[in-house]
Formats: sequence, C-alpha cells, structure tokens
Amino acid sequence: MSEIKQVQEEQESVVVEGVHNYSSEEHWVKPEDPLLLERLEWFKDQKLGLMMHWGPYSQLGLVESWALSDVDEEWSRNEIDWDIDAEELKREYFALNKTFNPLRFQPELWADLAAENGFKYLNFTTKHHDGFCMWDTKTTDYRITGPDCPFHTHKYADITKQLFNAFREKGLGISAYFSKADWHTPYYWAPGMKPGTTTSRGPTYDPKEYPWLWEQFVQFTHEQIMELMTNYGRIDVLWLDAGWVNDYRDQNIRLGEVVERARKIQPWLLSADRTVGGPYENLITPEQTLPERALSVPWESCITMGSAFSFRYEDDYKTVRQLIHLLVEVVAKGGNLALNVGPQPDGRISKTAISRIKGMGAWLKVHGEAIYGTRICEPYSVGRVQFTQKGDTTYAFYLYRDEHEEVPAELPLPLQQPFSRIDLVGGADNLEFRRTDDGVAIRLPEKEREGLAPIAHVFRIR
Repeated sequence: MSEIKQVQEEQESVVVEGVHNYSSEEHWVKPEDPLLLERLEWFKDQKLGLMMHWGPYSQLGLVESWALSDVDEEWSRNEIDWDIDAEELKREYFALNKTFNPLRFQPELWADLAAENGFKYLNFTTKHHDGFCMWDTKTTDYRITGPDCPFHTHKYADITKQLFNAFREKGLGISAYFSKADWHTPYYWAPGMKPGTTTSRGPTYDPKEYPWLWEQFVQFTHEQIMELMTNYGRIDVLWLDAGWVNDYRDQNIRLGEVVERARKIQPWLLSADRTVGGPYENLITPEQTLPERALSVPWESCITMGSAFSFRYEDDYKTVRQLIHLLVEVVAKGGNLALNVGPQPDGRISKTAISRIKGMGAWLKVHGEAIYGTRICEPYSVGRVQFTQKGDTTYAFYLYRDEHEEVPAELPLPLQQPFSRIDLVGGADNLEFRRTDDGVAIRLPEKEREGLAPIAHVFRIR
C-alpha cells in the first residue's frame, strides 16, 4: 500500500473529499484565547487573499516540488516530455537554484495590484516541499540569498521580506505558507540511509529507528519557523502545508511547541496546520474545491486562477466571470478565497493574470459591500442564487453564467425572511417586487435588461 493511500485511509474519519482532502467541520477546535478568537473574526472579514506559489521550479513551468517524489510520478511527471530518468530529474530540479534570477521582480507593483483590486491579504510560499527557501535563512544554503543563486546579489534578494513589507505597507494581511516537509535537507531525505530508496512525501528513514536524526529535523524546522516569526515583521497566519508531517503520527515535529514560542512574539498569530485537525488548525483549508454546504467555522479555499499553482508557460485562465462566481459562492458558504497566481521566472505576473485581477477589482469596487465583512445567511447557496448578510442587511446574488444569457424581467429569489425594501447594489433603489410561494420575484428596471448579461445582479435587502 502506498504511503499516500495509508495517509488517506488513516485520516478518513477526520477529513472530507478534496485535493489532498481537508479537515471536517466537526474536528475544528475552537481556540480559548480571546485574542485568537478576535483574529478569526478579522480573518472571516477579509474574504479575498492572493496566494502565490513561486520558486526556482517556475523556470520549468512544471508542478512545484511533486515531481521529486517517486511514488507520485504517475501524475506529477506527466508533463515531463524530455528524455530523463528519475535520478537525473531530481539532480536537475535541485540545481534550478543556480539559474533562478528573477531580475524583473517588483514587489511594490504586486502589492499595488492586489490592494487596488480588492485583495486583503497575501499568502506566500516561503518554502515548498522541495526545501528551497525564499527568505534569507541561516539554516541552509539552499535559499534565494544563497551563494549558488544568481539573485543573491540583487537589492530585492530576500524576496519574502520584500513582499511582506510591500503588502503590509498597503494595509494587507500576511499569511506565511511553510511546508513542514523538506525534501532537500539531509535530516528528512537522508542520503545513504537505504540505497535505492524510493522517494515519497515522507522521510527516507523511520524516525523511530533514527530518533537523533529526526530530532535534528525537528530543530531545523523550528529554527526556520522562528526565523520567519522573528525577523519578518507582523505575520497574521502561519499556513502549514504537508499534513502528513504531524504530531499524531510518526512524524512528530512538536508543532505546538514552536507555535506557542512564536505566539510569545506574535500573540495574534493564527495557525493553519492543514488536514491535521486539533488546536493548531485554526482555519480549514480546502484545496481546488468548495464545500458542498455552508460551514460555520473559519475556512479558506485555495484555488488557482489558471490550471495549476505554479507558473505555466501556456495556461488556461478562468474568466473574470468565473472568478467572481467562485468568490461569491465561497463567501456565501462562509469562507475566504485564496486565489493563487504563479509568478513568472523573470519576476513578473503574466499579463493575463493582471487582466483578471483588474477585472475582479472593477467588479468589487461596485459590489464589495456585499462581500467584505459579511457572514453566512440562510438559505446560503441555492443554484445560481447566493446569499450573504451584514448586520440587518441581506445581500442576494443572482449569477449569470454567460454574457449572452437572457436577463428576465423578473428575478426569482428563494427568500423567506421578512423585509420591506430591495435595492440594486450599484443601481436603482426601491425596486418593485412581489411575494411568491417560493420567496420573492424582483422586477428589474428596463435598462438592466439591455445589452449583455452582467456577471451578477446584486440586491441589498432590508
């Protein structure tokens, strides 16, 4: 049985379906600290974050890290179209740091783009499973400021610091992605432990047989996390990936110990020990999927703007309409959308991604009041109609799947709660409506039916 299948079967009782699965609502543990509860309400207000997977792998335009794992080759190496065996692939991948030189990186432009278009926080990959550090760590030379990386002499060499500072200066929150697994350090994938060892997501040795080596990995991991928590300004969320590394199985890194150390410095710090459950998974994090129903606990779906988390040279991007519909459904079900964009190897965001971000921003400038700071509201999500609530105001979104869709004279909403007035957000006030057996039918002004169908009609109901 593969290790991945084992993990999935062992976690069956605490996770639900999705990419890599995600923890169920029933296993969420409510923090006792009033400050953390306050910060969870802050998080639930944000609604839209910009997630960024970026590292030397962007040069290849392939999936981040996963091609290094032999047991994942069936899917992670399906884009490798040149003649290369597994061992040479790993050597070439781990040498990508020697050519990674994103000279066109301008962190202020990224921060401006996000802030001006309705994004409220950054979730940046400080280190993915491949172990390459995008900050000036003292724990390894396998880093963006390392002597083998040509970018190490650049004024923006400490990419994590530059990004965190630029986004924070614009008033955006900071979520630091960190992989608990590290496939580069000899403390995890240990050379020479077992000749011909097949690489997988886990260590190449049994931590119970080599406790001294595992302890070195634990200390290495703690030191890296504390560097980020100590030297990189205010961090709002420590977003921990690689759920197979957890304190309830053989790969115990004593996560609580380091999170509590970090909270002595940053007492407001939320942690997302994703797919693990327990007291350090303050946020549930579906990946490339949405829950089927509204959740009452804090959650965030990380979903790609294109087809993948890492940069692709030719990618299929979701349309602005699709992205707004995605955001609306996420928010109606009580979550945040961490929308992932993979930067190019030269340090720029693609023109297509920029156009999508600006398109979302234009829509949010008009309709953002129905998104930000809202909470779930029955009946939540019913077909093309989605609901949110803020105070005594209910918002209803009627989504149009296609710009050529006919806009009816009356729009039906499955709304049962009492109200006296309906306005069109960004449009006419005091719309005509009539009660129906199923809710209410709203009469649209004639000008709302002219031309192409909008992304959505958004109603303010009081």
